[in-house]
Amino acid sequence: MAGLYHAAILYRDRAGLAAVVKRLLAAGYPLRGASDHGVSEAIYLDDPDGNGLELYWDRPRAEWPTTPDGKLTMYTRPLDVQGLLKSVRSEQGTIAASK
Repeated sequence: MAGLYHAAILYRDRAGLAAVVKRLLAAGYPLRGASDHGVSEAIYLDDPDGNGLELYWDRPRAEWPTTPDGKLTMYTRPLDVQGLLKSVRSEQGTIAASK
């Protein structure tokens, strides 16, 4: 162990995160958790040495949850992994259709 809680890898968009999660699941790699934080969606896993990894993407600021007076209201809820995976399928379909 490196002594860190975890390292985090930021993906540019939801489709990028979905693509890597799809590859991990296809390879049978165990995920430790999946959370929706309102401002981001994150997948948690351990590398082969047991170091924690967070793979995530940040939602656009305009989509962040806020109170009526504009205060940020982050939360932690279970991530809809199947919904996430659908974004990679639709993105691939869009790319294939445009070629």
